[in-house]
Amino acid sequence: MGKPMQVSRYWRHFREKYRLIGGKCENGHLLFPKRPICPICGSRNIEEFQFSGKGKVITWTIVRNPPSGFEYYKPYPLALVQLEEGPVVLAQLTDVEPEEIKEGMEVEMVTRKIREFDEDGLILYGYKFRPIIKSE
Repeated sequence: MGKPMQVSRYWRHFREKYRLIGGKCENGHLLFPKRPICPICGSRNIEEFQFSGKGKVITWTIVRNPPSGFEYYKPYPLALVQLEEGPVVLAQLTDVEPEEIKEGMEVEMVTRKIREFDEDGLILYGYKFRPIIKSE
């Protein structure tokens, strides 16, 4: 497996990975992840923005030949999810069988294990998306 990210870097990005926090520039453009400069208008005045964590699957695929360190999880679904607020994120889908995945499927963010580093014992968690469970 590859080397894990440095612990200090991991903690610097803790809030973004667990709470889906991005940015909003002074002109109202929403960014995920948060950036120092808005790629749309060039504004440097960016404040934090909490995304709802809800969205829809735009498109998806099944990863059958994963990168190093993710072999244990194969095959797994990977999707482009458009958040309710507009930005698009790339994320794994969880708690769903591949044949159940549909374009336009409503999903919500959940925190799940991304990977494990055996030699150091570090377990990396982050955001994934699962289908929204509708109550009847």
